Amino acid sequence: MLNRVVIMGRLARDPELRRTQSGVSVTSFRIACDSDYKSQSGERNTVWIDVVAWRQTAEFVSKYFAKGRMAIVEGRLQSRDWTDKDGNKRTSIEVVADNIYFGDSRREGDGPREGGYSAPSYDAPSGGYSAPIGGASSDFSEIEEEDGELPF
Repeated sequence: MLNRVVIMGRLARDPELRRTQSGVSVTSFRIACDSDYKSQSGERNTVWIDVVAWRQTAEFVSKYFAKGRMAIVEGRLQSRDWTDKDGNKRTSIEVVADNIYFGDSRREGDGPREGGYSAPSYDAPSGGYSAPIGGASSDFSEIEEEDGELPF
């Protein structure tokens, strides 16, 4: 069986980093995903999806993401059964994130939410991570002449 999910949406609130009793990092947050179509009244339907991230992914999200930031989440669906404070049995469905990418361009002033250094740059829409300017060398060179024939 296959259980893979890819969603894109905006964080509904700032992620909060917590630790388990054994010291494992975990954060949970909610993403708002708008539907592609509008209802007859002209409004888009929004689906609120709960996401949980563990270890380095949790630390990354809590450091670089904030409320309103666009995120692309890749992971799997998980259901949990639990009992609320009134003794009622409940079930929650959430995405357990394997990878989280930036879904929008870097805004002025964006960087780590804590600490004093600036973050490496990232670009939309793939959210690719790139080395800081000035620190990378290029192995590519300009092609001088073109004979018009394709190499394949």
